[in-house]
Amino acid sequence: MTDTHSHHDHDHDHHAPIEESDAPVSRFELLEIALRELLIEKGIITAADIPAQIERTEARSPALGAQIVARAWADPGFRERLVADPRATLAAEMDIDTGTLAELRVLENTAGVHNVVVCTLCSCYPRMILGAPPAWYKSTAYRARVVRAPRDVLREFGVELPRGLRVEVHDSTADLRYLVIPRRPAGTETWQPEALAGLVTRDSMIGTGLPRMPAGAA
Repeated sequence: MTDTHSHHDHDHDHHAPIEESDAPVSRFELLEIALRELLIEKGIITAADIPAQIERTEARSPALGAQIVARAWADPGFRERLVADPRATLAAEMDIDTGTLAELRVLENTAGVHNVVVCTLCSCYPRMILGAPPAWYKSTAYRARVVRAPRDVLREFGVELPRGLRVEVHDSTADLRYLVIPRRPAGTETWQPEALAGLVTRDSMIGTGLPRMPAGAA
């Protein structure tokens, strides 16, 4: 086995005014306030842009990633373009804005390679297409153990991989995010993307899970 380690639902009313707190303002909060006010003052953004962007971000969910994977399964040409240039392909062909803060790379699981994603430093995650990360993704245990013993961790998620299958672990950073395209389940060759999307799980797009099997599959 070869493990590749390459570095580096809640409700909020964002239209309501931000409530003041008695807690001391941290250095990072002061920095955010200063930067926000400077950007507004220079006309780069407006005060309304901030809650609007928060709403757009929090509206994202794994269902969006499932649509991407389903189309990649159904359309080989799209899959090739997606792997080659994810940001441009998603914008041009699916009208999906992945933002500009981080590079997005798409990893394909194959008969010889299974990809797993982690952020060893904190919780960097492709929120723009998968929504908020699960709690376990942010845990110290997952971040440390999946690098050292990925097969053991996957086994705890219920994923038992063949011995000959290589496991590659990819480390997300502030500048880089990953999306895993899991292997398409057998018996779905005639399925349309809408139906295929129902088989794609959040964990399968991180690499800690597999797609759902079609009803009646062995």
